[in-house]
Amino acid sequence: MKFGGTSVSNIERIRHVADLVEEECLAGNEVVVVVSAMAGDTDRLIRLAHEVSPEPPEREIDMLLSSGERITSALLAMALTTKGRMSRSFSGRQVGIHTDSTHTKARIEHIESGRLLGALSAGVVPVVAGFQGISPSEDVTTLGRGGSDTTAVALAVALSADRCDIYTDVTGVFTADPNMVPRARKLDRISYEEMLEMAALGAKVLHSRSVEFAMRYRMPLRVLSTFSKDPGTLVTEEDKKMEQMVVSGVTLDRNQAQIVVCDVPDRPGLAATLFRELSDNAVIVDMIVQNVGQDHLTDISFTVPRSEARKTIRIAQEVAKRIGAGEVRSREDISKISIVGVGMRSHSGVAARMFETLASEGINILMISTSEIKISCLIDEKYGELAARVVHQSFGLDRAESGDPVRG
Repeated sequence: MKFGGTSVSNIERIRHVADLVEEECLAGNEVVVVVSAMAGDTDRLIRLAHEVSPEPPEREIDMLLSSGERITSALLAMALTTKGRMSRSFSGRQVGIHTDSTHTKARIEHIESGRLLGALSAGVVPVVAGFQGISPSEDVTTLGRGGSDTTAVALAVALSADRCDIYTDVTGVFTADPNMVPRARKLDRISYEEMLEMAALGAKVLHSRSVEFAMRYRMPLRVLSTFSKDPGTLVTEEDKKMEQMVVSGVTLDRNQAQIVVCDVPDRPGLAATLFRELSDNAVIVDMIVQNVGQDHLTDISFTVPRSEARKTIRIAQEVAKRIGAGEVRSREDISKISIVGVGMRSHSGVAARMFETLASEGINILMISTSEIKISCLIDEKYGELAARVVHQSFGLDRAESGDPVRG
């Protein structure tokens, strides 16, 4: 059972979570709990770091941010103990979550599950601080935003759990963010692939790396609300009914920055030089467009998470100087609107309908990227919510039985 930040945002809610855990224990289940930091704590700690330093060392950021989850895990263990349920809190290091050495977005390499299994066999409910692990050099690492989801699924796999339940402040996975699209519907089921794309494209209900783990090891995953008895959404294998739906969901990602490296000499290997340097500095690049230029020069445009814009600009400027390119420009007043659905594999005309829908509202497309089951368009930020609503309606997602076939 994993509980997000809003689920443990104050003492009253921590006690409520303890009640939910107790219910599972009374039902005869052995339970391991993973918790996030209290809602707002991580942002508060980041603000403090930037008050001290304009570009804080990432090792120290990890040391700082990992404290939020440890606080919550200890408080929940206390609440369970007060109810008469034996419980003990653990940090990522204490339960043997070993990661690589990449600070602020480390990847889990292996888990030593012996200590957790020992606690379970002794009748103890372990409460694990999510989002964190330990590097080969024994430094504290964090798994990036939403990393507590990844912790939970990875532990479920390591322990051969029957299932992994992710508790949030929503009742499941919706066809769009209900705060933006009032007619968004909750999905009873969604495939691993669709959920992975939606998570990667900005849907905040699950972290993409947690879905990767679940898909790779076929771990049953349920998204539930801490504050409702709704059965939630099951993330599972694709089936034929899913394929009948052209589009399963619409996402809007506001956490985007566009970087443009101007006047790059049109020679083989220079784009590789730029993106290799970004990769070596652990910058995640999303959409990429290379424009055909004049005088053997070209512009390379790409997007990165907005939080990494400053770092990316600095690296791009260094590379541009080295390869003889021009200025590096950036903008952050952009958003990425995306549609996702396994049904795209068997239906034509999906891209045309999306582009026509945006054009009908006067929304210009800045960049496009596609995969087998998704289409993403970069647009001006001011049109983001409008785009989400009209695209959601265009594909019939506000109807009980959505996904009418699209013809080319």
